[in-house]
Amino acid sequence: MLKKVSVDFSKSHDRIPRQDPGLEDSISQVWEQRSQGNSSLFNGQKFRYGGYCLDDDDGSTNEVPHVCLRLGLTDYRTFVGTNLSSLWEKFLVTSEDDSVRCRHTSSPLGNGAVIETSDKKIIVLRRSNNVGEFPGHYVFPGGHPEPTAVGIDYHQLENNVQTGEVLNKKVTQEMFDSIICEVVEETGIPASSLSSPLFIGISRRELNVRPAMFFYLKCSHHSDDIQRLYSSAEDGFESTQLHTVSLMCFK
Repeated sequence: MLKKVSVDFSKSHDRIPRQDPGLEDSISQVWEQRSQGNSSLFNGQKFRYGGYCLDDDDGSTNEVPHVCLRLGLTDYRTFVGTNLSSLWEKFLVTSEDDSVRCRHTSSPLGNGAVIETSDKKIIVLRRSNNVGEFPGHYVFPGGHPEPTAVGIDYHQLENNVQTGEVLNKKVTQEMFDSIICEVVEETGIPASSLSSPLFIGISRRELNVRPAMFFYLKCSHHSDDIQRLYSSAEDGFESTQLHTVSLMCFK
């Protein structure tokens, strides 16, 4: 599915500040309040989701359309101060165009994995109370693709089209590589036991309009093995429990 997904990484997809000084100032205030109460929070660059476009390769209804993700840059601080703020709705504008409606929010692109074990169970995690987003809730394993993983710290003015295309391909690869890394780090399942990620689509929450791309992966391990693997997960501190749920519960 990698060949059916691409990325347009550009500064034009960055967040646009809201023309409200008080609301913009609240971003720093919210971050200071949240970070003082949780020493585990830290700021860092994230890819910002600015929308997508679809392109049918040959116009055939049987052909899976090519998806191009429009990505810019944002950071965790701005995410906490916009999407995760109690004022998050004030950052929205009225529009049927999703990218316009959310143009003032940080909207970092997250990722999630629907993992099916060999005995047709689905893995879910219960998040710890120390994480910045939805502590204590049940979620699919996941996190964020990371700009630093492909050497991006900031936007560089680049007029070379070929260089831009190479960077877009690297960012596209990171979309797929990152979900494997997140699953390995959060569940302890080795990468060799996972299938290649199948891109499902993009979701945006009703609450706080947070976007995430989801993937489907098969795991060669039986659900009975997963708890043992989870006990040695590198990022096990981000969750408190792992559960395997019958696939029938999702139908």
